[in-house]
Amino acid sequence: MSTNENVSGTAAARLNRFKNKGKDSTEMRRRRMEVNVELRKAKKDDQLLKRRNVGTFLDEATSPLQENRSNQVTAHWSVEEIVKGIYSNNTELQLQATQAARKLLSREKQPPIDQIIQAGLIPKFVSFLGRVDCSPIQFESAWALTNIASGTSDQTKAVVDGGAIPAFISLLASPHTHISEQAVWALGNIAGDGSAYRDLVIKYGALDPLLALLAVPDLSSIALGYLRNITWTISNLCRNKNPAPPLDAVEQILPTLVRLLHHHDLEILADTCWAVSYLTDGSNDRIEMVVKTGLVPQLVKLLGRGDIPIMTPSLRAIGNIVTGTDEQTQVVIDSGALAAFPGLLTHHKNNIQKEAAWTVSNITAGRQNQIQMVVDHGLVPYLIGILKKGDYKSQKEAVWAVTNYTSGGTIGQIIYLVQAGVLEPLLNLLVVKDGKTVLVILDAIANIFMAAEKMNETEKLCIMVEECGGLDKIEALQSHENEDVYKAAANLIEKYFSSEEEEDGNIVPESSSDAYTFQIEDGANGFNF
Repeated sequence: MSTNENVSGTAAARLNRFKNKGKDSTEMRRRRMEVNVELRKAKKDDQLLKRRNVGTFLDEATSPLQENRSNQVTAHWSVEEIVKGIYSNNTELQLQATQAARKLLSREKQPPIDQIIQAGLIPKFVSFLGRVDCSPIQFESAWALTNIASGTSDQTKAVVDGGAIPAFISLLASPHTHISEQAVWALGNIAGDGSAYRDLVIKYGALDPLLALLAVPDLSSIALGYLRNITWTISNLCRNKNPAPPLDAVEQILPTLVRLLHHHDLEILADTCWAVSYLTDGSNDRIEMVVKTGLVPQLVKLLGRGDIPIMTPSLRAIGNIVTGTDEQTQVVIDSGALAAFPGLLTHHKNNIQKEAAWTVSNITAGRQNQIQMVVDHGLVPYLIGILKKGDYKSQKEAVWAVTNYTSGGTIGQIIYLVQAGVLEPLLNLLVVKDGKTVLVILDAIANIFMAAEKMNETEKLCIMVEECGGLDKIEALQSHENEDVYKAAANLIEKYFSSEEEEDGNIVPESSSDAYTFQIEDGANGFNF
């Protein structure tokens, strides 16, 4: 047993997964929660939780059913005037006041959301949603509430506490498409606030009428903007964990996601891929629900398109799927996903590189034939390229990919890895400050040494490590502040390097042009120097 297994906390849990003895590939896979915080920091790549409707032209952003003459009347109302109008008994005045409120809430900078809430207007707006006799006031109040719900959690809570969820669900079936669309948007904002409101929207029965809006033979018959809003709201109903969405809701949503994955619109495809990424971010059972729909090949096809808004969530979804079982990982491989990885592992966006390396690390945690597929697709040189010159977060993921590979790979596969030049860049990373990453590297080195031992080539591997400056770096770690690091380093030194100075120097083989290179002999997995 390696002293690496003495590490505590998260490091222990992760490192212990990478032992050849009793290796469990299910445990070796690293769940999204372990890298989730880092990945979520790239907010510009992520999907918007909530959206505010600011209209195309603020002064012209009126209901299609509202006469333009009211624009001038409502352009500059104060909150006090709006309150007075809304609490009047005159429908026309109530409409003008609601529209004036909506315009204030739709302005680009500092909309007075809290003032509107404090004025007690939310219950009135919710009551206006039920005014089937006056569709313009339904639309204006729906728009106002949508923008309030696009704010902070407290502001969204005010809308929910005002009874808006069931009122909006009723409006999904409105004969007026623009009113139905505004209800879709509002429910998306509420669901996007977090798991509790997402589940409340589902509990109130939003899914049936929402999915019914897409119950047409051809999705292209639905207005593009409307379909985009529906797709985004569905994705928010798939979003968030602790808890994840109810399983019956996921079952209900999945067939629609499969259809949407074949749409032509970039925005619809991106939001659908985000939805799939959320649903695959969980247990193997949840991953299986997604995989069994047969959507993986289309997901892989979208991954290869090169559009970053689609590439980011489709890569995340595929990365989540390969955290599952070997069988689920095989579906991804069989769908041709690995062909896209040379481009992903060298992508100009660091976040794509990092996610790609993380995905490969979970494939190399699988079976030996799956490791071989990584080799056959030529991905090892790209991983080594990241170790050499990738950004640090990508390098960390590439380190995990290599360690998993050395933990589960055959002797021949490990020989190939060394032949490809992994040692020097891997050893160079021993100088990083992150103790956990250093431990993972030391584990990979130990695994490579175990392979060399089986071939009686330990001494030659020692020379290779020493020639690329690795021994000095390992020795330096014996004074590392992290106890587990210096124990692991000391263990390697003691086991493989301690007798070097004591023994006669003439045992070191002479260097020649082909010395110290791993070569796989024909018909045998031998180390030939």
